[in-house]
Amino acid sequence: MAVQTSATLADTLQNSLQTVVNDAVAPVMAQYQVPGMAIAVIHQQQQAFFNFGVADIEAQTPVTESTLFELGSVSKTFNGLLAGYAITQDKLALADHPSRYRSALTGTAVDQATLLHLASYTAGGFPLQFPESVHDDASMQTYFQQWQPTAKPGMVRQYSNPSIALFGYLVSRALGQDYQQLIEQQLLPAIGLHHTYIDIPADAVADYAWGYNRNMQPVHVTPDVLDAEAYGIKSSASDMLQYVQLQLDSQSLPPAYQQAIGHTQQGYYQLGAMRQGLGWEQYPYPLSKANLLAGNSREVILQPHAVTPVTEQLTGAALYNKTGSTAGFGAYVVFVPQRQLGVVILANRYYPNEARVEIASAIMKILDPNGWL
Repeated sequence: MAVQTSATLADTLQNSLQTVVNDAVAPVMAQYQVPGMAIAVIHQQQQAFFNFGVADIEAQTPVTESTLFELGSVSKTFNGLLAGYAITQDKLALADHPSRYRSALTGTAVDQATLLHLASYTAGGFPLQFPESVHDDASMQTYFQQWQPTAKPGMVRQYSNPSIALFGYLVSRALGQDYQQLIEQQLLPAIGLHHTYIDIPADAVADYAWGYNRNMQPVHVTPDVLDAEAYGIKSSASDMLQYVQLQLDSQSLPPAYQQAIGHTQQGYYQLGAMRQGLGWEQYPYPLSKANLLAGNSREVILQPHAVTPVTEQLTGAALYNKTGSTAGFGAYVVFVPQRQLGVVILANRYYPNEARVEIASAIMKILDPNGWL
C-alpha cells in the first residue's frame, strides 16, 4: 500500500511510529475497503502525518494532509466550543431552558430540559436522527413542540443528532447570529483553522475527497435541517491536528477561547468509564482499551443508558475522544492534554468505531506505553 509521510518527530521515533501506523492501518483499509486515510499525530509539540491511498478512486488523487474529509459527529465538538465561547461572553448558561432562546418552545416537554441536557443527550430520549417529516425550520419547530420524552431529564443518555443540533441552534440564537456564520466567520478564524468549512468554497473543492458508501459509490453528505450543528463540518488532517494542539495547550488563543476550551473539557454525566462533555467524551487516564472500546460501541450510540451526574471533575490525567461518521466517511480524534499527545484519523469510507480505536491505541501506546492498563 502506498503511503506518503510528512513529519517533524525525531527520526528514531518517526521510524518506529511509521511501522506501527502501517501495521495498524493496512489491515483495516483492506478489510473495510477504505480508499484513503489520513493519520496525524502530535506528541510533545512534535507532529507527524501519514497519508494512505486515494481521495478519489476514479482520478486516483492521493490523500495528503490537506485533503478535506467529512468529520461527521466530530463536528459536535465545534458546537460545544461555540457554546463554551457563549458562556464566557455571559450570553448563555447551561442551566437555561430552551424557551429562553426560542419562545415557541415555551410550555413544551422539551422546555423541561436544560441546555446541558440537550448537549449531553440526556433531555429524555431524542432519537438518533430527525424523522423524514423534518425538512425545514417550520417542521423542525413543530417536531420539537410535539416531542414527548421517554425519561425525565438527566436520567438517561440517548445519543442524538436532534438533541445536540437543537443545542447548537439555541447557542447561535443566544449569540444573535446564524450558526454557520458563527462557525465559519468567527470561530474557525479565531482558532486558526483556515482549511475547515461547513460549505466548501470553490477554491477548496479540489481538496474535497469523495466518500464511498456501502456500495462503493462516491458520495458527499446531503445538506439537511441543522446538519452543521451535528455533523456538517469538513476538515483536513493538518487543520484537525492544529485543533488538537489547541486542546493540548490553548495559551496562544485569546482568553475567551482558552476559557471556552476549558468548558468543553468538563464532564457532566457518566456512563461506565466515560464522562459526557460538550462534544468531547472523557475518560480517566491511564485507561484500559476495553473501556475505550465500550464507550465507543454501537450499543452506546444506538441504545439508551442510565447515567449519573458528575459531581467532581477528574483531578488527574484525562483522555478525550470523539468519533464521527457520514454515509461515506469515518473520523476519530483522541488526545490526552497531560501527556501532550493526540491522534487524528480521517477516512473516506465508513468503518467501525472499534477499528478506529484499535488504530489510535496502537499509535498512542508506542508514544505513551504507561497510559494503558
